[in-house]
Amino acid sequence: MGTELKSQRRYREIAERLQQDIASGRYQVGERLPPERELAELFAISRPTIREALIMLEILGLVQVRVGSGVYVLSQTTTLPERPDTLAYDIGPFELLQARQLIESEVAAFAAIQTTKNDITRMRDALEMERTDLAAGDTDYRSDHTFHLLIAEATQNSVLLDAVKDLWARRQRSAMWQQLHARIVLSEYRQQWLIDHQTILAALRARSPQAARAAMWQHLQHVRETLLAVSDVEDPHFDGFLFAPPETTGAGAKN
Repeated sequence: MGTELKSQRRYREIAERLQQDIASGRYQVGERLPPERELAELFAISRPTIREALIMLEILGLVQVRVGSGVYVLSQTTTLPERPDTLAYDIGPFELLQARQLIESEVAAFAAIQTTKNDITRMRDALEMERTDLAAGDTDYRSDHTFHLLIAEATQNSVLLDAVKDLWARRQRSAMWQQLHARIVLSEYRQQWLIDHQTILAALRARSPQAARAAMWQHLQHVRETLLAVSDVEDPHFDGFLFAPPETTGAGAKN
């Protein structure tokens, strides 16, 4: 990932270049942008990075995403923001997920060693809340958030807890994440995540660091695959088959 980062995040650089192409008239209002695969080849980067760039342009009102059709130009006049409290300093959802996968997997492994009976009871209560929310059709993800923070608390390490809190705070502040996450409308996704959470809890109860690490890694891989699927506007059935499987996704993976 480091080779893709220069003075700014790679997805923002791509968004600026596309914005310049739109402003110059290369792509007219109402015109469809090239397919995602072509853009990825043109810029020699991964498809998730292209998606992050397109999400940024969508938020800025430059383009409109039409599921199953493509991305169309809406305006030629919007410029990218530069202030620190704007999208200029946002974090791409796939970059953020990569960090979470690396950090939270190790946190879960350590929690399996340190967890107490009270920790397990609180996590079990959080999963019960998650089941209740799903049954009620509640779209609030607070029980999901609570479960992940309880795992970090179970490490008995305040620094690790703060690290996980920071990752989730970045997620909640990210306009790009919210834009993409809003496309998850099917409860089946959240049902899968609940099953993942149950698997993680079982590993923690068994005090197995290896199983806890693997379960958390697989859970966040499922989240990543879901976001890949819902963000591929040209093919809503895309399942992420072009991307690295869980066992090869890690510190050396290209974002």
